[in-house]
Order: sequence, then C-alpha cells, then structure tokens
Amino acid sequence: MVQTAVDQFREQTDGLLPIRTKPNETPIFQKYLIDFAQLKERNLLTEIPGNAFENGGVYTYAIIYPETDPQVKLIDLRLSEEIRRINLKLDMYRDEHLYPPYGSQIADGVFQINYKKLGLEEPPHVVSPFSNVNLPIVMDTTGSLYIDYRIDLNKALEEQEHNYQEKDDIRYILAETSPFLPAYSLPYTVENGEPVFMAEK
Repeated sequence: MVQTAVDQFREQTDGLLPIRTKPNETPIFQKYLIDFAQLKERNLLTEIPGNAFENGGVYTYAIIYPETDPQVKLIDLRLSEEIRRINLKLDMYRDEHLYPPYGSQIADGVFQINYKKLGLEEPPHVVSPFSNVNLPIVMDTTGSLYIDYRIDLNKALEEQEHNYQEKDDIRYILAETSPFLPAYSLPYTVENGEPVFMAEK
C-alpha cells in the first residue's frame, strides 16, 4: 500500500520522493524517512498505516535505494528507544568522566560497553527485528552507540544467495530479504564467509 503510494508520487512529481529532509551525515538507513503528509495531500494514501509511528505504532517508514529503486522498509522504534535509554546513562557518566566506559575491544574502533560503570545489571542489547534474538549494543571510539548485527548477518549470509565480496557493505542483505532496516548499524563486510566490521578508511 505505502510502496504503491510512493511509486505513484514519483510518477506525479518527476521522480521526487515523499521524504522528510535530513542532514547529509544522517546514517544511510535512517536518512530517507517517509513523510505521510505529502502522500495524503495528493490523495495517494487515505490513511496512515496503523503500525506507523505517526499513528501510534512502533515503526518508522523509510526508503532505501532512493535514486535507483526506491523501496519502502521499516525501522523498529523499539531499537531507537533502547539506544536512547543507554545514551542517557552514557551522558550522565560522561558528565563525570573524561572517557566513555569502554569494555573489551571487538574490532578496530569498536568496543563492548562496560555496563557496570553505567549502573546496568547486564550488557545492553536490543531484540532484533530480523530474528528476535538479542543483539548487543556496542560503542565506537567517540562513545557513539550502535547495534551489533553480526548474528543476523551471519544467518543471512548462510541462508541467502548472494555475491558479496570483501569491502562490500553487506548490511543490504538484511534490508533486501526482510521488511526491516538495520538501523543504528556500523558498516560490515565479509571475510572468509563471515561478517566483520568494516575498517574505517
């Protein structure tokens, strides 16, 4: 329903998308959020989906491949809420400490969170919209928080046919094979058939 409305909007506007403008540095999977008001103004959508945030639901509707093949996908806002909750604790910690509460280093520039320093009882995690398993929340060198999707990526690489090679961003395998987007993710690539964090250039 929303996909059809987006396609019709593009036809009527010479290829424009009904999206809210976000800053250029916005992460790619959170950048192109659908503006339902634009679709309703053109009568392409009579009502906003019940599961959409704008209608009291837990999903934000977004677009991937905006230039070539715009596809409507969902961002699970429960991920956003948990990231926000941990960020509040992190901000309180940073008010009193110079450095973020780094735990063990997972990859170059990626760390577990020393959750005890934040007053948490267990390592922070979110429930994956892809698999319903717990995914860890991790931190980069600046203290920014991300979700570690390696469990889901590993499963997708094993189960889906793909042509991903080293240095390719493999997050798209999750977006292409489900209704959801891997929001709050760092780039990953594949090495020896397994997902790894992509080293910063």
